[in-house]
Amino acid sequence: MVTDHRKQPRRRGEALNAAIFEAVLAELAEVGYARMTMERVAERARTGKASLYRRWPNRMELAMEAVYHAMPDPACPAQTGSLRGDLLALLRSQAELLAGPAGEALRGLLSEVLSDASRMAELRRLSHGSSRQAMGEVARRAVERGEIEASAVTPRRLEVGQAMLRHQFLSHGVPIADEVIVEIVDEVLLPLLSR
Repeated sequence: MVTDHRKQPRRRGEALNAAIFEAVLAELAEVGYARMTMERVAERARTGKASLYRRWPNRMELAMEAVYHAMPDPACPAQTGSLRGDLLALLRSQAELLAGPAGEALRGLLSEVLSDASRMAELRRLSHGSSRQAMGEVARRAVERGEIEASAVTPRRLEVGQAMLRHQFLSHGVPIADEVIVEIVDEVLLPLLSR
């Protein structure tokens, strides 16, 4: 028997958003970004399509917000006590995210927008920069511990690890092998940040 969501108590605010984000991630895992629709998300979240469209004008914005909502707080990446340990922990957690619904969303979003400059600009606008923020926090702690010099921390250097991880993901798929993560840290990031 199918329960009509309109006869259940009305959810609002964060409770409704949480149900919607959960539905988006479940849809991404089950059918992928290409087949995810606002209708299917609304049905899975037991809400009306109007609730979705009031908050998100299209599925790209909905998928991105759901993925960012599921990500760990970039201001609080894992602390292991060393730069190497923190970098490994950060890249491992990001590789794990790419192996799930977040990776499916990223792959689908990129394939949808790459040929359309205005859609690509919209995707950039929606990007929160959380990967760089997390890397910045790892580097800041390493500077405080005296492991690296503050002058070695630049915006481009903070992007290198995640850029390599995304390249590996897009070129070779998932799961990303742990030895690849170790190589990125040991052969690229540590020498780059230790200059």
